[in-house]
Amino acid sequence: MTEPETHALDAPGAMLHYDVRRSDASTQPVLLLIGSPMGAEGFVTLAGHFTDRTVLTYDPRGAGRSKRTDGASHTSVEEHADDLHRLIDALAPGPVDVFATSGGAVNALALVARHPEQVRTLVAHEPPAAQELPDRKPALAAFDAVKETYLTAGFGPAMAKFIALVSYQGPIPTGFADQPGPDPATFGLSTVDDGSRDDALLCLNMPSCPGHRHDFEALRAASTRIVMAVGAQSSQAIAGRAAAAVAERLGTEPVTFPGGHDGFLGGEYGGIGEPTAFAATLRKVLAD
Repeated sequence: MTEPETHALDAPGAMLHYDVRRSDASTQPVLLLIGSPMGAEGFVTLAGHFTDRTVLTYDPRGAGRSKRTDGASHTSVEEHADDLHRLIDALAPGPVDVFATSGGAVNALALVARHPEQVRTLVAHEPPAAQELPDRKPALAAFDAVKETYLTAGFGPAMAKFIALVSYQGPIPTGFADQPGPDPATFGLSTVDDGSRDDALLCLNMPSCPGHRHDFEALRAASTRIVMAVGAQSSQAIAGRAAAAVAERLGTEPVTFPGGHDGFLGGEYGGIGEPTAFAATLRKVLAD
């Protein structure tokens, strides 16, 4: 695998930046490692475990280097899926393999529903697909409350509320959205509002990402092999439960991956998961 080559792709409303680590000797499909809003820098460790393949990572629109160019304050799942469609068209001559995590898994499922011919295997790791949960109403209300907190109080209070929501174990109780969030300082977050209102996680993708309604008829009919993945340490948190719920709708069993929601991290963003074991599991799943 070579050092990453950085490219830019002009898409409607955004300039997408992506990195390609080439393995010219590989006969395997290109491997996309994607998140949302997590960008390319979150997959450096995981990419290093696949030096025998050409690997693409990117910054989703509105995050990192891929700034929106149209001033929009909202990004839809359909826009993200179209961006992935364009990236694959620009890079790969045939179907690709995709590992997608968190919001990236929501976007990748939407891509497969629209363009199954572009993806051979999708490993969808813990999409926060709250619409598929029995506690969808209080869960979606809680996501709405996170965005409202961001709009009224800024990043620190909203992120603290978000962390409390996504780390909650078990079904989200009625009224959770109305509870006061934790002190941001508990998580090392500032309580000072810098006035910005363009955060990809807390504003642009919220609540469109957890609120997205997946096209299960299209997904079940797709030629793509879809593997839902759940973290061993996060199966009872909202994204882990949602992954299991999506698998049930697809008529499949989820595969357990080492670690939690961030099990693939090897120091990125200060997170330490179980990247070696995680990569080994991903390699096995892709080879099955």
